Amino acid sequence: MNTLKKMTDEELVVLYAEGNNAAFDVLLNRHKSNIHSYIYFIVRNRDLAEDIFQETFVKAIVTIKQGRYTENGKFKAWITRIAHNLIIDNFRQERSENTISNDDVEVDLFNNMKLCDGTVEDHLVNHQVLSDVKKLVQHLPDNQREVLEMRYYQDLSFKEIADITGVSINTALGRMRYAILNMRRMANENRMELSLA
Repeated sequence: MNTLKKMTDEELVVLYAEGNNAAFDVLLNRHKSNIHSYIYFIVRNRDLAEDIFQETFVKAIVTIKQGRYTENGKFKAWITRIAHNLIIDNFRQERSENTISNDDVEVDLFNNMKLCDGTVEDHLVNHQVLSDVKKLVQHLPDNQREVLEMRYYQDLSFKEIADITGVSINTALGRMRYAILNMRRMANENRMELSLA
């Protein structure tokens, strides 16, 4: 087991694909805290977070066992992406199950500050800002976009980003700085207001 703990994620994935179940146990122990925290941070419900956490690793097991894992050197990012997609699926399903009509009610449920975190307008503005940010991110050079996505969407540390991308921490930090400067410049050129309500 100690030998397994010294192996990289990719080595453990290969061993697990070949039938060594202890290799997956090491992967699970190595990443469970980060993945569970990431899920809980978004869903804010312990039971739901636990369900999505379990489903994330089941999906990973199935994918690896079917020989479809191809994310060389990026297991943490890959498992985080699985969790993220399952969270999105859950929100979509929840939204379709909880749709209510505003037609039969005297009070405007969707714009009542006492009943929600914000008005429909607030949500539309926030959605537009996030949409604008995503557009700006798409126009960044690949190396800057990669660092920004790993930092903000996958919540990786700059050390992890440096390890995954094969550059120094200073280079990863520099790419992030230039990404932010470039996004500010593009936002100014396109007269975009990038502050959330």
